[in-house]
Order: sequence, then C-alpha cells, then structure tokens
Amino acid sequence: MNTREIALNIVYEIESKKAFSNLLINKKLKGKNATAIDRNFITEIVYGTLENLIYIDYIITQFSSVKINKINLWTLSILRLGIYQIMFLDKVPDFAAVNESVNLSKKYNKRTSGFINAILRNIIRNKENITLPDKKKDIEKYLMVKYSHPQWMVQRFLKYFDKDFTEELLKANNERPDLYIRVNTLKISIEECIGKLEGKGLKVTKCPLIKEAVIIRGINKIEEMEEYREGYIHIQDFGSMLVSKALEPKESDFIIDMCCAPGGKTTHIAQLMNNKGKILARDIYDHKLKLVEDNSSRLGVKIIHTQKFDGMKQDDTLIEKADKVLVDAPCSGLGIIRRKPEIKYRKTPDDINELMKMQFEILKNAAIYLKPGGELLYSTCTIDPNENDKVISKFLEQNKNFEIVDIESSLGLSYKGIGTIQLYPNIHHTDGFFIAKLKKII
Repeated sequence: MNTREIALNIVYEIESKKAFSNLLINKKLKGKNATAIDRNFITEIVYGTLENLIYIDYIITQFSSVKINKINLWTLSILRLGIYQIMFLDKVPDFAAVNESVNLSKKYNKRTSGFINAILRNIIRNKENITLPDKKKDIEKYLMVKYSHPQWMVQRFLKYFDKDFTEELLKANNERPDLYIRVNTLKISIEECIGKLEGKGLKVTKCPLIKEAVIIRGINKIEEMEEYREGYIHIQDFGSMLVSKALEPKESDFIIDMCCAPGGKTTHIAQLMNNKGKILARDIYDHKLKLVEDNSSRLGVKIIHTQKFDGMKQDDTLIEKADKVLVDAPCSGLGIIRRKPEIKYRKTPDDINELMKMQFEILKNAAIYLKPGGELLYSTCTIDPNENDKVISKFLEQNKNFEIVDIESSLGLSYKGIGTIQLYPNIHHTDGFFIAKLKKII
C-alpha cells in the first residue's frame, strides 16, 4: 500500500471537489487492508497538511519562481504533502519525503518532477532560516501564517477576543480532538459498555458532566467494532451531547428537531426519553434523512419520525403543538475546524451573513410551533458571536413572549453570566458550541 499516494488523492479531491476530509479519509480507506500504522500515517499527513496549508504555501512562495495559482494542482498537492513531512514530521527522514514526492510526481505529473525535487531539497537546506512575519509589527499576518487561518478570520477573532486568547484558539484549532462516544443506554448499561471497551485494550475516560459520554483512545476503525455495529455506542462530541442534555426532554414530550441530520442529537434525545414520546425529525435532504433513519435503526430508537421539510418555511399544521423544539442551526462550523480543517479556507464573511438570515428565519418558525410554556433550544457548532448571541438577542427583541432559561448555571459551565453556553476548543477541549434555551411564557 502506498500511503502517500492515498493521502495525495485525498488532498487533491478535497481541493478539487470540495470534499470533506473526515468523510473522504473513511471512504478512501474503506475495504483496504490497511494496518493501524498505515491509517495513522495517512490521517496524520492529510490533516497536518490541511491544518498548516497557509504556512506551507507561505514557504512555497519563498522557494518557487512560479506563483502558486499557476502550479498544477497535482504538483501543488505533492509539494504541500512533502513540505509538511519535512517541516513537521521528525519521524520521516527528509530524503524519504523528497524521494517519495518525486516518485508520485512521475506518476501524476511527470514533467514537474525536477521542479518538485529542486524545491524540496532547497527547503531542506534552508529550513532553519525560514522565518515568520514579525509578530510585533503585524500580529494579524503572524497569526495568519503561523496557525494557517485566513486573514479575515484572524481579524474577526481579534475583534472579539484579546490577542492571547485568539492565539490560543487558533493553536487549539490545529490540534487533534479527543474521540468522544455516547453510550447508548437503550441497549446497554454504561458500566457494562465501558467494561467491554476496556476488555479490548482501549483506554476509557468518563466525562463528569455527561454520564453517558466517554473518551476512548487506542482505536482507529470504530465503525468496524462490534459495539458500534450493535448500537451500544455512537460517535458524538461532548458539545453535541450537551445540546440534548440542555433540552431536558421528558418521556411524554412531543419534540420537533428542525435540522436533524445526521441524527446524533436526535437519537440522544430519544435515548434521554427512554424511547417514549414522539420526535419529529426534519431536514431538507433525503440522503441526510436516511442517515438519521440508519442511526435510529442501529441504536434501537423507535420514536423518531423523519420528514423532508424546509425549516425556512412555516408549517401551519404544527402551530403550538410541540412541548420542545430543537434548532441545531446551519452555521459556519468555525467551532469544528479541528475535525474539518478545510472549513478555514472555504468560509467567507458573506457566508456568515447569509447564515445569520437563515438561522433567524428557522428560529422564528420554531417559536411558532411551541405550546405556551414550551421550550426552544438553539445551538450551533460555531464560535462566531454573530451567529450566536446576536441571533438570540435579535429574536428576543422581536419576541417579548420569550425569555432565556439559565442553562449556564444548571450545567456548571460559565460563559457571560447570561444563561447561555459557549464552548471553546482552547478552554473546554471540545468542539466550539453555542447553546441557548428559551421559554415561551405566553
């Protein structure tokens, strides 16, 4: 197995087809007889290259007479992977990184093999002399290059946070996240599940805030585990699980999930309801609803009814019918950069402005479906206040019959003392999540 060739094809498709790294890695490795070492190496150089893309391109501009936008994408992808190995992986000898890169170029773009060879060898000779932009003179450019975040994003974070916090946040965005799983208590007890996992040599750490949440280490192909196939566990980050806990669903509730795919929160809500009550799970794509149905089937959930429906539209048949409504809104995803580093390079301020309009419209429709006294939970996987606090503030200004429910104190997580929750990767070591709970008082 040529691990670097697989990595090359993944990086190429992420750039050329706008694929997502986590999905593509699983797709490319599915069915291949890859060892744990092979899988780890492929994952390492793919994620490492994506996480450090701006820094890597900054290096290329110093050693290449050809502008980056003029370099063939196969050639550029090979260069990027090679530079990542040279600059970041001590376990890979420099000569191996060069030789393997040249061999790949002979297969994918033979005429540039000499170009790749020359640049990589020149970088090796001069890598100790590569310097970053001056931090004191231009903090924006320094942070942009060192942590490979686009300039607009760095500017935005510096506007909301101080310099030290921003740097720690950007650094955390380039770190690998813990693997959280949710124990499915509809099928197995927490202790029995932990025993099974530890019996396979895995290291399991309990989460103090969510009893069914555990961190596991020592596994690569979790979807192939018996415990996963049997529906004893589900891959889900702490922040995502916290959303369902904050909703506080009850067995008798009728709950609407406005944007349900792929079903992690929806099935967790069903679990917390002990498979009693009713959940209407909606999304606008059939293939995403199929994911919810497949996860429900695997986990033994029987109370979820999926339905194709656009949350931007109002459904008059549901006015004041729901006990609780979840709006896990479409967002920029700036809180999950650790899992999908390509997000950094795809989002723009204009995207966020459009998302804010969508988020507000979905929230307005969700409010109409609530019974008096019902509760609405709004969540995003972003750390941008425009998509979080500002959306909630605007909603409350226009809907005087709603008030904030203090989940900040009840869940033991401090934010601003206003009752909502904001998780940050650099503080909470989890995905960046925002959660606000609103109650309809009339």
